[in-house]
Amino acid sequence: MQSNKENLEVLFEDNHIIIVNKKAGDIIQGDKTGDKPLSDVVKEYVKEKYNKPGNVFIGTVHRLDRPTSGIVIFARTSKALERLNKMLRDKTINKTYWALVKNTPKKTADTLINFLKKDTKKNKSFVYKKEIEGSKKAILHYKLIKKLDNYSLLEIDLETGRHHQIRTQLANIGSTIKGDLKYGADRSNKDGSISLHARKIEFIHPVSKEKILITSPTPNDPIWNACN
Repeated sequence: MQSNKENLEVLFEDNHIIIVNKKAGDIIQGDKTGDKPLSDVVKEYVKEKYNKPGNVFIGTVHRLDRPTSGIVIFARTSKALERLNKMLRDKTINKTYWALVKNTPKKTADTLINFLKKDTKKNKSFVYKKEIEGSKKAILHYKLIKKLDNYSLLEIDLETGRHHQIRTQLANIGSTIKGDLKYGADRSNKDGSISLHARKIEFIHPVSKEKILITSPTPNDPIWNACN
């Protein structure tokens, strides 16, 4: 189910930014599917809530893959967008993800360093041990935080933000994310999601300079519910 302004889950908002909990299946910006993007849903929400005439500015700060869920930041002013974009480049926005994986990694905590190359036609990234032409260095840190009957919950901190980075790097160590057919899962999730959730975000507000720390609820699903 795609979001609309009635079921939009807003985690934080002020005059400069709005942070929402994206549902799996939502797209953040328009694409060739023609489905309504989350950026438009947020625009409608702001326009209606604040009774704004004319066009409403909503700037997309970062993206999440369509089948993933969790925290997404939008800017409500061009000044905030410019500053948040710089913060992303400077790596001063800390993002933490949760992933449910079928096979528990051999190490309970580790840093994965690979080179990833995106195949645009397949919309997939491939892992290499060494740098090759067109590849980009990818670094993530993970730790095991819970073992369930059939799955393990990993917490992941990204140092780099590459295409499908968490999905491909975890699959490379044999810990494919639940439901992620593209990277080797044996079955899909019923709703077409993959069990990857942008759980937490921490940064200094681009205008007020206050510390912002937001945690997003996991999807309402029996396995995710067992993680909390």
